[in-house]
Amino acid sequence: MLLAGLGFLSAGMLGGGLFPYYGVIMISLFLAGLGKSSFDPALLAYVGERVPFRRRGLFVGFMETAWAASTLVGVPLVGFLIARLGWRAPFFAIGSLALLGLGALALLTHSPGVGKAGSKAPFAMIGAWKKFAMNRTALGVVGFSFFISMANDNFFVVYGAWMEQAFHLSVIALGLTTSVIGGAELLGEGLTASLGDRLGLRRSMALGLILSTGSYLLLPLLEASLPGTVGALFFIFLFTEFAIVAALSLSTEVMPEARATMMSGWVAAASLGRVFGALMGGLVWSLGGLTAVAVVSASINSLALLSFLWGIRSRAMRRS
Repeated sequence: MLLAGLGFLSAGMLGGGLFPYYGVIMISLFLAGLGKSSFDPALLAYVGERVPFRRRGLFVGFMETAWAASTLVGVPLVGFLIARLGWRAPFFAIGSLALLGLGALALLTHSPGVGKAGSKAPFAMIGAWKKFAMNRTALGVVGFSFFISMANDNFFVVYGAWMEQAFHLSVIALGLTTSVIGGAELLGEGLTASLGDRLGLRRSMALGLILSTGSYLLLPLLEASLPGTVGALFFIFLFTEFAIVAALSLSTEVMPEARATMMSGWVAAASLGRVFGALMGGLVWSLGGLTAVAVVSASINSLALLSFLWGIRSRAMRRS
């Protein structure tokens, strides 16, 4: 699935660059999304299979740090390529990099034992999903993923419009604010890599969730001050990312016999939560402004905490 994910991404991007037609571009973006949604859970399952649990937070944290750093570098680079070479240039660049990554991954993962777990997948798929549906810990962690993603996107989709309205910021200033958020997420992933295993993934997950909830509630008290607002934004995304990456690390050990199924469920729940959060954010803001958005996000975060606490009562998560 790792190779297939990179293959879909490469084919989609190169196809979109070579054939610049609306229908082809739509298919290209679909293939890119399919590739990412295939690659992410497979990579987490792969790491969970090969990295000892006592170091899982370190490795997953580094993986997520690489993702955030590539976003901070890649988004400006895409803008530069478009400005200099036209809108098709990023398609060729991303497609070529994905193709190189596919080749490198094929070489690095080529060993007799790599395919053993995957060979049983076609026969065990239905049974794995049944086990997933009956596993209290898995459902609790997936509920956490859904609610924390929903809370974050409920806020994320309106913060730019609110800051522009409240402080009359220019597009450049809003871009700098977004950079602060990117830096906070990068630091949150680094914190998980450095502290998650020492504190314990379960404690890290709960601590990050509680602190991010408090940061949401702090924001309305600071909305009159631009520095205070930016600081609150920084802590919201810092602690949210800390909680999410700790939860990702923990989730790789919830169903060791079906890690790919578990992580697929996690990714699907997070995606669904973001959809719900994005749909409700604008409505909540129009009804009650920033205070309503902050309170709703904090309340949804509380549901994430309750789902997590319900799940950890199962023996599968107690050792973390």
